[in-house]
Amino acid sequence: MMSHLLDALERGDDIGHYGQLVFVMIARHFLDEPEVVQWLRKDRKTSEEDAIAMLRQVEERDYNPPRAERILEWQRDNPFPICPDGNECNVYRDLRFPEHVYKHIQEYYASE
Repeated sequence: MMSHLLDALERGDDIGHYGQLVFVMIARHFLDEPEVVQWLRKDRKTSEEDAIAMLRQVEERDYNPPRAERILEWQRDNPFPICPDGNECNVYRDLRFPEHVYKHIQEYYASE
């Protein structure tokens, strides 16, 4: 999925709000801030200010990368197919995030 999003951004495609949100929620754990902004700016409809604002929002709220079900839900309202194959949306299966991400997820489910 991330390769799909990176390829689309490299082409300058509009990946939509939710595509950008998913990208930022994941990429911020692997890229530094200027790189995340640089990638978002490849979407011709995204200004530097908008890219920085989205990254700040995700960081301030400390959003975890979304589960596959959430990505598919958001995809229904997004013009760009975030996840090209419904079986390829589980970012937790394919990527290794910092330990605090997993701890935060466990705390969330423990509080439900």
